[in-house]
Amino acid sequence: MKINLPGLICAVVLIWPALQEASAQGTSYQKLTSNDFQGIPLTNGDGVVAYTNCTIDFHYEANPKDNYYLLKFDIKVTMNRNRSWMNRRMIKSQDQLAEILRHEQGHYTIAYMEQQELLRTVGKTVFYANYRQQAQAIFDRIDAKYKQLNLDYDADTEHMVNRVQQNSWNAYFDKKLAYMPPVNED
Repeated sequence: MKINLPGLICAVVLIWPALQEASAQGTSYQKLTSNDFQGIPLTNGDGVVAYTNCTIDFHYEANPKDNYYLLKFDIKVTMNRNRSWMNRRMIKSQDQLAEILRHEQGHYTIAYMEQQELLRTVGKTVFYANYRQQAQAIFDRIDAKYKQLNLDYDADTEHMVNRVQQNSWNAYFDKKLAYMPPVNED
């Protein structure tokens, strides 16, 4: 039995529509560049300069085994270049562009951290006959955590305007990435 559950995680707004094996299938951490923002800017006078849109896509295949199920997961995070945008007319210097990219990198990092936690969690879970509910509960719990983290990030940094808080979050993300436990940790 194969289950496909798409999930969507966005920069400013988060929307989200495992025992034995979990894989990221080639997903690795991505450093954002201005080329990753190919979408058309939404200009409604709210001062938003950039928007990052990432998708967390998870699939699993379930196979019965004795009194439990082996679930093989494939969980990916993708930077959606055509849905992410940057209002280049509002960017006045290379330094400002670098700050904007650094802030948007934080949103991507949150999506990446969610993907990695999902992979680690499902890899350590024993699934039984109610595996669909178990998997959904894991996804819902972890997604709620990262939705809140995304909201806190934008609130604390005031969408990067508060440079002290932005620098604090940058350090937090750098530390989380440097010390992130491996997916296949025992």
